[in-house]
Amino acid sequence: MTTLADPVPGGRPGELERAAPLTAELTARGVHGIVLAYVDTAGVTRVKAIPTARLEAAVAWGVGMSPVFDTFLSDDSIVTTDVLGSPDGDLRLHPDLDRLVVLAGQPGWAWAPVDRITQEGGRHPGCGRTFLRRTVARAAAEHGLALKAAVEVEWAFGRGDVPDGEFVPAVSGPAYGAVRQVELSDCTADLLAALAAQGVDVDQIHPEYAAGQFEVSVGALDPVAAADRSVLVRQTIRAVARRHGLRVSFAPAVLAEGVGNGGHLHLSCWRDGVNLHAGGDGRYGMTAEAESFAAGVLAHLPALTAVTAPSPASYLRLRPSRWAGVFAAWGRETREAALRMVTGSTGHQAQESNMEVKPVDLAASPYLALGCVIAAGLDGLAASLPLPEEITGDPARYGPDEAAALGVRRLPVSLPEAVEEFRADAVLRAALGPVLADAVTAVRLGEAEAVAGMDDARVASAYRWRY
Repeated sequence: MTTLADPVPGGRPGELERAAPLTAELTARGVHGIVLAYVDTAGVTRVKAIPTARLEAAVAWGVGMSPVFDTFLSDDSIVTTDVLGSPDGDLRLHPDLDRLVVLAGQPGWAWAPVDRITQEGGRHPGCGRTFLRRTVARAAAEHGLALKAAVEVEWAFGRGDVPDGEFVPAVSGPAYGAVRQVELSDCTADLLAALAAQGVDVDQIHPEYAAGQFEVSVGALDPVAAADRSVLVRQTIRAVARRHGLRVSFAPAVLAEGVGNGGHLHLSCWRDGVNLHAGGDGRYGMTAEAESFAAGVLAHLPALTAVTAPSPASYLRLRPSRWAGVFAAWGRETREAALRMVTGSTGHQAQESNMEVKPVDLAASPYLALGCVIAAGLDGLAASLPLPEEITGDPARYGPDEAAALGVRRLPVSLPEAVEEFRADAVLRAALGPVLADAVTAVRLGEAEAVAGMDDARVASAYRWRY
């Protein structure tokens, strides 16, 4: 379980006492350095690293890093808001010791996610991890809810011996095929071993649809820990692949055509150990609260895409009839709907039932994506929103009148369109707070401007190796 306490100068209660013996343990295990990681507004994982001997100091007083990264674009250019983007100021990165792990895929290193606070010890309003933790705490305080979440990770294996910037699939063979699994069995076996050593429980790993594509599904945790796990899993995939002479791309669209990489979110609401998505009187066993939570997510999906699909390359992936979920609609096990209700196998529904949010990719910060999806769900819950009629099959087949009658709406087809929806969504902006909401807007518009006039192939190439 991830701590819900904010870091403070001098360290969270009890953490400083843990730091010294933990340092000794890490040193005995041959760990020389610790990666301190967070995900910026653009979805890029930014890091600083410290020698293991500096862990105690980092726990007590943090490690300095400029707030300018809140308005970095994925190409490292900088945009500004009224309070962010200048060369002024500093923040402190505080590692969460509950989530620190030794990296099996990177011998000699450990890894920990961080929260960012001001030099004066206050919450940094641009910190995505703090935002998610605060939203989870609000769900508990206002509705008595605990939440479980998981993030699917899809990526493409590319050969490492091709010219820089190019992508050549590292495997052949059909989607979900045994050929791919055999060709990369050594690499994926090492990946499974590394994830197990790091305490990541893997549900499945398999070849996916697109060229060179694989997917790993992991167990659910509380949302902050699930977001941390998503970042850790990608760090591990990248490191293990490199040791096998391969490159990996988590970009939404590795190539301009075809299916891209998703980062679907799975989320369920719980109270007193009972899953509200099973055993209720609503459709497919949902309780009234689970239905209203899902209805809130559905209602805010057009604006959510600015957070969950934050790259120009995201809209190369978000195309109809590719299982990307580009229509605001829901259905039981309907993979073309943006919101898929997963009911689980008979006899196991109480453990497995959840909702899957599909228009999400790995250019998104998992902290911002989960936090905003939860905020949308809480809005639906507070208003007791009714969940509309479900759909079956591919909603792309509906004509305009039938789609309107069913309430089926096409999600934004471009990043600027998503930003307009986000700007008009008072609930999401209020949840994020003005500093973070303005950073989201500025960064998204900056990304869109950076690719203005590019064709699809150039857009895919520009973002291929950034995430």
